[in-house]
Amino acid sequence: MMTCKEKALEWGLSIRTINNFCKQGKIPGAIKVNSRWQIPDDAKKPDDGRITSGKYTTSAEPQVLKTLPIGISDYARAQSQYYYVDKTLMIKEFLDQKPLVSLFTRPRRFGKTLNMDMLRVFFEISDEDTSKYFVGTNIWKCGKTYHDHQGKYPVIFLTFKDIKFESWSITLDKIKALLQAEFGRHQILLDSDKLAQYEKEHFLRILNGTASEVDLTSALEKLSQMLRKHYNIAPIIIIDEYDTPIQEGYSKDFYDEIIGFMRNFFSGAFKDNKNLSYGFLTGIAQESIFSGLNNLNVNSIMDCDYDKFFGFTHQEVLDMLAYYNVLDKEEELKDWYNGYLFGNEEIYNPWSVINYVSKSCVPQAYWVNTGKNEILDDVLKVATDDITERLHALLQGENVVARIDQNVVYRELSEDPGNIYSLLLVAGYLKISKKELQPDGSYLCEVSIPNREIAAVYKSEILSHLLQIGAITRTTANKIAESLYIGDLSKLQKAIAEYMDKSISFYDGGSEGFYHGLFLGLIALMDNQYKIKSNRESGDGRYDICLFPKTSKYPGIIMGFKWGSNLNNDTLDKLAKEALTQIDQKRYDSEMSEIGVTNVLKLGIAFSGKKVKIRTE
Repeated sequence: MMTCKEKALEWGLSIRTINNFCKQGKIPGAIKVNSRWQIPDDAKKPDDGRITSGKYTTSAEPQVLKTLPIGISDYARAQSQYYYVDKTLMIKEFLDQKPLVSLFTRPRRFGKTLNMDMLRVFFEISDEDTSKYFVGTNIWKCGKTYHDHQGKYPVIFLTFKDIKFESWSITLDKIKALLQAEFGRHQILLDSDKLAQYEKEHFLRILNGTASEVDLTSALEKLSQMLRKHYNIAPIIIIDEYDTPIQEGYSKDFYDEIIGFMRNFFSGAFKDNKNLSYGFLTGIAQESIFSGLNNLNVNSIMDCDYDKFFGFTHQEVLDMLAYYNVLDKEEELKDWYNGYLFGNEEIYNPWSVINYVSKSCVPQAYWVNTGKNEILDDVLKVATDDITERLHALLQGENVVARIDQNVVYRELSEDPGNIYSLLLVAGYLKISKKELQPDGSYLCEVSIPNREIAAVYKSEILSHLLQIGAITRTTANKIAESLYIGDLSKLQKAIAEYMDKSISFYDGGSEGFYHGLFLGLIALMDNQYKIKSNRESGDGRYDICLFPKTSKYPGIIMGFKWGSNLNNDTLDKLAKEALTQIDQKRYDSEMSEIGVTNVLKLGIAFSGKKVKIRTE
């Protein structure tokens, strides 16, 4: 049996064409094994619809490839004008299960807004015949039972994805404007003979922008009641990225205000609301505002329901690569953008995949460059020495054991820094390798960095945080890395002293652990040449930091740290020598010897306030 690539070379056709032949049944004996087509060695080339003239081959009907929907969250446009990865079976799964209120928690840019708009277009009553956007899709192939729900419900739709402001007052103004626009979509209610005058007056206060905060908190509840009266069917309420303003409130110190508003706003809409057919919400995490909502069905990345509908599956990625004739890029794309596990489904980052394919398959950190990585920034602000060390272990490709609580909220980040792993997981910065359910409903998990793209952002953000970029440039970190490569201790000591003098308060240097974490940040740039380990057992003790070379052209490096308060230069030098002696006495180079590293640079490093002294053999 041969692969599509091998047959493409033999027949002089594209890999995409061979894949399409297999899908269309034009190659007898072709079978799919582990998502890849296998073709009999003696298979004959089928007619591919081309005509030959002289020595040139032309296509009778050249195919015009659809472009990919970068930044398109409008379902009707994405489905009709772009290459659309069909997620419409999400509608079937929902109609089969019929949960009253559903919350879908997924990382940003994993298709939440597009999926919510798909639900809106499918369910919403419209003057336009919107069934045309579903004919031929997977949901339409499921039959009349599902067709009967199309275009039958009034829909309230709000997306909070762009509510990112510095203060509560501006945030509230933006929410008011969104409600004003949504009420404007339903102005038919003002002419309804089924509504009371006081209801229309409330409607007009929202529409005219004169509504009070109390009016705003009850807006969803009141609008759903009016829509049910007018249409004689309860509406569907869809709230996209509900927690974006909550995250901003946490970062910008108006958390109490936004939480108080949202609790009342959503309670009226979803708790015991008889004027609700179904409710949908999306966000990154589940917030405490839903604690009293007993009809909420939460679908997180840990759950198997709906696991295929946010992000791209492996088969969806293969189909896309085949369509654009770039199947040879499968492994590179997988290395960079795969690695997420939602329920039992292996998932690719959809934003990065479509950017990668549309931009000539150049691998870059597309997802992490779409905006500030606020969650990771918040995490680093409260990171303990232990957490900092674990983050560096993750950067080295290691698994870290962590307790994952799906119900963790932003405020709990500062109360217990151990919650950072839960937030990093739901935000897309970690993946689960193994998990074990605990009696309290949390999970004990092995987590790791999903792919090369996320590794890039960890490296950048952690380095920026630990080096306090803004007080000093990355140039100093480069000097430190270069000094270690060539063993120039004079240059190394000068670079470290320069960094400490410009960016560290005298009062910051209050423990050996502080300098330990500092140095982990300073050497983060070296992870391409070295595997960096910290606080590991070797010989007769635990070394501080070891850099294990990935190639023999670099020396192994062992660092021992000592710290003292208000030391003069002579005493600091003696302390550095003591740190160096301890490396030999405790045989910290044992692990180096076991893996055959014979060229080892041993550094005794002593700190006191902003002063540093380095000794070596």
